[in-house]
Amino acid sequence: MSDEAASTVPDVLAGLSGIRSDVEDWYRDLHSHPELGFGERRTSSLLAEHLRGWGFSVTGGIGGTGVVGVLANGDGHVVLLRAELDALPIREQTGLAYASRVTGSEGGTQAAMHACGHDVHMACLLGAARLLAQTPDVWQGTLVVLFQPSEENGAGARAMVADGLAELIPRPDVALAQHVFHAPASYVGIRPGLFLAAADTLRVVLHGRGAHGSQPEAAVDPVVLAAMVVLRLQTIVAREIAAADRAVVTVGSIRAGEGANIIPDAAELLINVWTFDEDVRTRVIEAIGRMVRAECQASRAPREPEIERLSSFPLTVNDSEVTERVAAAFGWHFGDAAGTADSLTPSDDFSDIPRALGAPSTFWVIGGTDPDAYAAAERAGTVAQDIPVNHSPRFAPVLQPTLDTGVRALVTAALAWLAPVTRSS
Repeated sequence: MSDEAASTVPDVLAGLSGIRSDVEDWYRDLHSHPELGFGERRTSSLLAEHLRGWGFSVTGGIGGTGVVGVLANGDGHVVLLRAELDALPIREQTGLAYASRVTGSEGGTQAAMHACGHDVHMACLLGAARLLAQTPDVWQGTLVVLFQPSEENGAGARAMVADGLAELIPRPDVALAQHVFHAPASYVGIRPGLFLAAADTLRVVLHGRGAHGSQPEAAVDPVVLAAMVVLRLQTIVAREIAAADRAVVTVGSIRAGEGANIIPDAAELLINVWTFDEDVRTRVIEAIGRMVRAECQASRAPREPEIERLSSFPLTVNDSEVTERVAAAFGWHFGDAAGTADSLTPSDDFSDIPRALGAPSTFWVIGGTDPDAYAAAERAGTVAQDIPVNHSPRFAPVLQPTLDTGVRALVTAALAWLAPVTRSS
């Protein structure tokens, strides 16, 4: 980061103390009112209202509930910053005073919770947008803030692109995004190249023949068949993928039957696959289909199984030049708190946006766990047991320094491209 560009970061971040309580309030409000993918109407309306109040040109309803705000501030680069809107269908167990109000306890409403950290991302992006909007005299260029729906099912980014995103915003010179995860708060990690895994969700329906529970000889039991499939799928990574390659196959849901004394007609499996290589990805998906069909044949299933791909996430591969520039800016601003992150098995559909817009991009992570709690668990060797991870009903990032770090990271990264205003002597 040039000395001239670096000098604008303190000028913009000088206002952080004045908006810190607002950022925390936005976070608590968003956390209390989670909305599932493509249903984020309250959320998107709230974000659009804030952006309009700060002078952004706002377009809503992109890809369903997506929102973009554009702030043109003279000649210079166009920088896109992205955050996600949607929550997860999880009943919260954090005990927070501002816990989700969507508990699923009334009228069959599905529970919802911001268990992935998208509420953190939105609050931080609002904070960065406000700080940059109130300091137009120290930077120039165009800032695009993008709030994307339905990241959790891998459809939101593609929906915004299909709805004409490229025609609604100026073409970005760079696209940037971040994600909170279970590392000590204040940590910022980035890496060039391959960062996040590709992911696929498959729905498999196994067909059997129902009967009375006391007469299994009259049935083809899809519950037993499902159990055999689950066990068989565990051999894909263990026996078909080289140790040097990485893959994860998880059966996250099994649904079959309504009563203890009834053998049902069918069973449904929901399967997630994470891979870091397109060839490995193809081989794992093929192996799932082969094993499912073979187990159905071995069990004398009356019909072929149904195998449907519900979602697909791209690999997240960080552009090396963009990442080097952001990493240098982080090193300058955060010092030892910034580092090189390991590649991670979770996935994200962010890459679909810069790829469609023809913009280079990078993606980084920030920590959200209380540093003392993390250090204690690390000393005890119980991090995996004691530190809730994303998608856990107990996932609850500490407000500070998590939110400050996220705001500072977005501002610092954006200002690596948004040119400082040249002042006459």
